[in-house]
Amino acid sequence: MPRRKGAPEVNAGSMADIAFLLLIFFLVTTTIETDAGLDRMLPPIDPPDTDVVIKQKNIFTVSVNRNGQMLVEDNLMELKDLREAAIAFLENGGDGSCNYCKGKKDPTSSDNPTKAIISLKNDRETKYSTYITVQNELVGAYNDLRNREAQRLFGRDFTDMESEFLNPETPESVKDDLKEKVTRIQDLFPQKLSEAETSSN
Repeated sequence: MPRRKGAPEVNAGSMADIAFLLLIFFLVTTTIETDAGLDRMLPPIDPPDTDVVIKQKNIFTVSVNRNGQMLVEDNLMELKDLREAAIAFLENGGDGSCNYCKGKKDPTSSDNPTKAIISLKNDRETKYSTYITVQNELVGAYNDLRNREAQRLFGRDFTDMESEFLNPETPESVKDDLKEKVTRIQDLFPQKLSEAETSSN
């Protein structure tokens, strides 16, 4: 009886090399989305030498509870009205020193955009989506005012200029010109958005 041949052997010596090359290929070609995060300036570690006195009328308080309800200046407010209320506060120009503000010049509200601060406080159980939506509306208030002034001074939106300035592919000569314009608009309406410590109740 003839001897039965066994199954032919497969040379697997190069399989490790192929797997390694495939791993490198996928690592190089795969794009991973990164969360840009929220642009916030943190307070300095060392406290200032002198106490900074901030008038209460220059602080616009926004509180969000665990149910997503919002108190603005101690009054219940719908999210759709938040941006308009923030804009009215930021450009109030109560002391008359702001010649580009179109606000009501209410003496009980903010004196000047450079002095106006928006204070946001959230409950620990506030939904993340609510938190982000409120943040977007407040930042949107700043952007609307900045866009208006950028259109008046330079004929284009601030948000377009800022994104072009931050784009790494923008030539340095263009960036130098944009930097001055972007800084000028930011100085007109500086973004002072303070987040108070979250509450647990």
